[in-house]
Amino acid sequence: MHPTPHDPHTEQPDAHPAPAQAPRPAAEPAAQPTPEPAPRVAVVVIGYNDRAHVAHAVRSALAQGPAVAEVIAVDDCSTDGSDRLLARLAADEPRLRVVRRSVNSGGCGSPRNTGIDAATTPYVMFLDSDDVLPAGAVDALLAAATESNAEVTSGLCVRRELPSGREQPWQAPLYTAHAVVARPAQRPRLVHDTLCVNKLYRTDFLREHGIRFPEGRFLYEDFVFTARVLAAAPRVALVPDRVYVWQVRRSAERLSLSLDRGHIANWTARLEACTLAYDILLGAGQKELARAARAKFLDHEVRMYARELGLRDAHYRRAWWERTREYLERYDAADWELNPSAPGRLIAQVVLASPEPRDLPRLRELAARPARLLPPYARTADGDPVWSADLPQVSLAPLLARSLPALPLAVDAELRPRARASLLRLRLHDLYGRVAEVGPREVEVAWQAREDDRTRGHATVALTPAGTDTWWAEVPVDLARLGSGTWDLRLTLGFADGTRRETTGHALAGAGRLRRRAVPSVMHGVLLAQPYATHSGALALRVATGLHGVLTVARGRLRRLLH
Repeated sequence: MHPTPHDPHTEQPDAHPAPAQAPRPAAEPAAQPTPEPAPRVAVVVIGYNDRAHVAHAVRSALAQGPAVAEVIAVDDCSTDGSDRLLARLAADEPRLRVVRRSVNSGGCGSPRNTGIDAATTPYVMFLDSDDVLPAGAVDALLAAATESNAEVTSGLCVRRELPSGREQPWQAPLYTAHAVVARPAQRPRLVHDTLCVNKLYRTDFLREHGIRFPEGRFLYEDFVFTARVLAAAPRVALVPDRVYVWQVRRSAERLSLSLDRGHIANWTARLEACTLAYDILLGAGQKELARAARAKFLDHEVRMYARELGLRDAHYRRAWWERTREYLERYDAADWELNPSAPGRLIAQVVLASPEPRDLPRLRELAARPARLLPPYARTADGDPVWSADLPQVSLAPLLARSLPALPLAVDAELRPRARASLLRLRLHDLYGRVAEVGPREVEVAWQAREDDRTRGHATVALTPAGTDTWWAEVPVDLARLGSGTWDLRLTLGFADGTRRETTGHALAGAGRLRRRAVPSVMHGVLLAQPYATHSGALALRVATGLHGVLTVARGRLRRLLH
């Protein structure tokens, strides 16, 4: 509640009034409190069998303040008591309405459509039951929407990995500053932000254009919804504020639909959603956005799934390869010309040029962020750089046209844990002469904690030539100083002209290089160190310190083996 403003006209006279004085100038009127924003927003919270988290999501929406007129909790026919929990919350909160669907839809689109239909406010936004809205999110979006008269207002979403709490911004280049885009075609990168939850929509805009989510069990429904929004050519406002926290629980018993990528059905569903989104944009005459969507497929979808192909069985890989080729065959020349130097474009061309899966380890490295192009570096008889001798039609020339900081440089990395001084060995490969011509000088090494982004083990060492096409360096690593946790290797290459290039190291495998080792330690008594390759092939390191840490790792491995 707000205190009542001070009103001089209601004061009681003093018991002993002061002598009469000369009249004084009229006092300045008392400052009025800042008016509260009008309640104009409905937050639609959808959930199914998520009793553990849905209340937290609802409370984060209610905590946005008076701008939120109503929170509409749509329960998709849960069987875990979520509806009863929501009913108890609604009994004490007049702004909360609970809508229970009589039949489970199997997806996220139908309950969101139910929420759109139930909204009675000028603006609506969406929240998933396992995510939260950060403080001030609605105020930031609503202020920008009203000031710019935008039909859609979008802000920064961050992915929060749980339980570590590590956060990563989603599509950050779109949200560096306040901006107003009169038509989406003026900012084609908008197609990269396919999330529907970090946006505030004018309700009558959605209804007038019949913009809805696909019904039923349709994975990646937000791809289609976002395409329908952009196809209607809304005025879009962008704000740099954090407006959504996407909470990723990879260790959960039941993965979210978008994270469960282990079955080929997931990739098939993604292809279906991308196809429909493209058709929607092209059918609305948004040719530039449609082409941007196809370029985004190469840079995002292809790279993400190519990094994981090594984790799948042969049946999955063949099916993925075949269906991806079928999708890419629909591209025309203009689609390939957009951002021709992108690594995802090269991966797609290798897939399109070969009827069978091939070069998966090399494709995985190229799909990494930042990209790494491993040797061998083949050329045609005319000296043109190509993917391999047996795929000369896949040219590397566009990729090599990139500036030095964007080249997919490859650095081999091998860590040898030892009792006294562990040793990190690095080898930088030349890339068709591009590295040699700028003169590599040094490499800066740091280890970044996976849990909280802190860095340790900083060191800068010179790069020494080894033959005509490689440079090497050796860096001592104090494992005891690193301590327990998972550590990612971060490298920064320095060149003679002052250029610097951040990258990661390709983990060398084989010959026991990635074996777990127990190492004596003065500081901890003993520590357990395991260098390993991430999904993208980069070198990382797990460290457990002390006897307790070593036993914890051993018990965990035993449980996994028994399972």
